[in-house]
Amino acid sequence: MQVYLVGGAVRDHLLGHPYHEKDYVVVGASPQQLLDQGFSPVGKDFPVFLHPKTKEEYALARTERKSGIGYHGFNFFTDPDVSLEDDLIRRDLTINAMAMDQDGNVYDPYGGQKDLEQRILRHVSDAFIEDPLRVLRVARFAARYARYGFKIADETLLLMQSITQTRELESLTAERVWKETSRALMEDQADIYFDVLRQCHALKVLFPEIDALFGVPQRPEYHPEIDCGIHTLMSLRQACKSNYSLDVRYAVLVHDLGKALTPKDILPRHIMHEERGLIPVEELSNRLKIPTQMKQLALAVCKEHLKCHQAMSLKPGTLWRLLQRLDVLRRPERVEAFINACECDARGRLGLENRDYPQAAFMFKAMQVVRSIKAQDLPAYIQGSEIGEKLIQYRIDALAELKKQYDDSLATE
Repeated sequence: MQVYLVGGAVRDHLLGHPYHEKDYVVVGASPQQLLDQGFSPVGKDFPVFLHPKTKEEYALARTERKSGIGYHGFNFFTDPDVSLEDDLIRRDLTINAMAMDQDGNVYDPYGGQKDLEQRILRHVSDAFIEDPLRVLRVARFAARYARYGFKIADETLLLMQSITQTRELESLTAERVWKETSRALMEDQADIYFDVLRQCHALKVLFPEIDALFGVPQRPEYHPEIDCGIHTLMSLRQACKSNYSLDVRYAVLVHDLGKALTPKDILPRHIMHEERGLIPVEELSNRLKIPTQMKQLALAVCKEHLKCHQAMSLKPGTLWRLLQRLDVLRRPERVEAFINACECDARGRLGLENRDYPQAAFMFKAMQVVRSIKAQDLPAYIQGSEIGEKLIQYRIDALAELKKQYDDSLATE
């Protein structure tokens, strides 16, 4: 029985990229041998075991054969005679098809180290085309390793396009698509994930609401990049640059979906695109089974982002109602996430990536002001039903004073 470290841990170890999870493959063993050593079985489709002490995953070397549609459509075969090379050839990319023994010796039958050095994401074999999930995985790897200069091999991109043409992408469950996408959204250059999906025509299949943004023009005085799709990806890059949460990144991704629905006769203007965007945001979020709180933030950013940009010129009552709709008193973290997403929208524009966005500081201050005014701060003679009305008035008055302070400070600059 031989044990090898495999997959991502070997790849990232050689690349110098941080990693936490370790997976092992066991060659020359039977399930019973691992059970006899105290390993616990966890695999349903094929024998995977947890180490009795470290709880790391150990899988028996296996081969696979396509037997149906989708990423579940495989039969797996394990036997002590299955070699390390047989196990590695079924993996997606050459840089994921390497193994390391306990002495640190690397086994690389398919050229993974060379591709690692040349910064290429290349499929191991033509069996790559059998698993539609690999389209998403390779796109995610492209986003993760873009910082190192990795590119997808032309022949691999062609296979990804072929998978799209087979319509097997449609067999992927919403949960699997969202799992890969949510992981990709948290990469440093998440925009590359969606760009790669677009290159292999998968964006139109899995995220048609986002794909529809590409080619739609905007007014160049506000959007020098012009294209709505490019603006969306530039905004997402800003969210990654600021290391914002998954909630914010998703909200930024979908904030302008309404622009794909703008009547052509009014382009490049996008009047009412905020309202138009609510239905596609709702549909996309429901289809991917996005968590409720994440969807609520996305809908708020879609509907209200222009008001955030206009915050310093809004009337105090209008500003209060905006904060109220964002649930400022119970959910200040949502207001903060909303402001962060709107800032990404403002900076996701060609040549304006480092522009000042004073609206953020103003909105944060406005949030603090209204939250600081509580019922116990009201005069004692205000009682009963008057309390709610007076609290609103006090908060609006406080916002008026805040606006005056900002206006005065701008006048003296």
